[in-house]
Amino acid sequence: MTLNPKKTSNILLLIASFVIVSLILWNTNSFFKKFKEEERLKMEIWATAQSELLQSSEDRDLGNLHVKIFQNNTSTPMILVNKDQSIKVNNITEDEAQDTSYLTKKIVQFQAENTPISIDYKGEQLATLYYGNSEVLNRLKYYPIALLLIIFLFGAVIFFFFKTNKASEQNKLWAGMAKETAHQIGTPLTSLLGWNELLKAENISTSITDEIDKDIMRLQTITERFSKIGSLPKLKEYDIVQETKDAYDYLKLRSSKLIQFSFDSKIESLPVLLNRELYHWTIENLVKNGIDAMRGKGSISIEIIPSGNFVTILVSDSGQGIPKSNFNNIFNPGVTSKKRGWGLGLSLVKRIVEEYHQGKIKVLSSSKEGTIMKISLKVNA
Repeated sequence: MTLNPKKTSNILLLIASFVIVSLILWNTNSFFKKFKEEERLKMEIWATAQSELLQSSEDRDLGNLHVKIFQNNTSTPMILVNKDQSIKVNNITEDEAQDTSYLTKKIVQFQAENTPISIDYKGEQLATLYYGNSEVLNRLKYYPIALLLIIFLFGAVIFFFFKTNKASEQNKLWAGMAKETAHQIGTPLTSLLGWNELLKAENISTSITDEIDKDIMRLQTITERFSKIGSLPKLKEYDIVQETKDAYDYLKLRSSKLIQFSFDSKIESLPVLLNRELYHWTIENLVKNGIDAMRGKGSISIEIIPSGNFVTILVSDSGQGIPKSNFNNIFNPGVTSKKRGWGLGLSLVKRIVEEYHQGKIKVLSSSKEGTIMKISLKVNA
């Protein structure tokens, strides 16, 4: 089995990224431990100086050494508790040093961060030194988390970029195919118009030529629909009830007698901005999908319900239903349950409704008893 070169490069890139991140985290952790050990060593030196001072407070030079060591610590917070329970602090504000409860909490915190250092002399404990992590060490502790967050965000940006780019390429592909189809239909359609005019001149029965005219008009409508995919169509005010019924009736007259059709509108008319050809295509696609799901036998119904500034169009069928996990996937290009089909119908429907008409379409419900598709469009006030 051979791997796709693009997939192989993606896998290698993922492995390389993982190795780099691992090395950075390992190096950061090592640096953190080393820095913490150095701070510990400084505290032990300070504790030793403090021990010597407590043992010989009359030694002036030793006191100066202690003071010098004490003053050199400007980053690590410390609390020194003497055996008489007197307290000395360093790198803690004066107000905080006067707050006993605050110091008690800090001692507990320092104990959790670092093991306290006992200052002893000849087996006697003179004092206990509690110290916390310096500000630099605290920042360094959260550095790996910040790094992982940055990497995660960077990865998410790249993922969404490629996903959007892929979707854009797919849309361009479908739009290109639609326009090419419209272009290809145009040539034989022109010939059909000419041949039909010749038939009329030969005094052929008008019932035949009229039916040919209907089919030619139908092909012209299909051509116009395909030509508008990929470009922003013009919207005009139409009666949503009448346009839905026209598209619905067209399929009703051309479908099997085994299918029961019903149409119900809660209003007589309602103005909505539409592209008539594309809206008819949407209704026809949904009805045809319902018929396919029923395998040519069952019931199809359309219901129009006004709701505030919106109007809802429900297309119901008594087909085999759609698994809930596929409620969103069915609108993706290439997704189809048919053995023969490209899976373009519902993806085009979604584009027509949401991108061209600024509406919404979704699977309202679906079960073994059937499916209900819901379209919501804004009313033209």
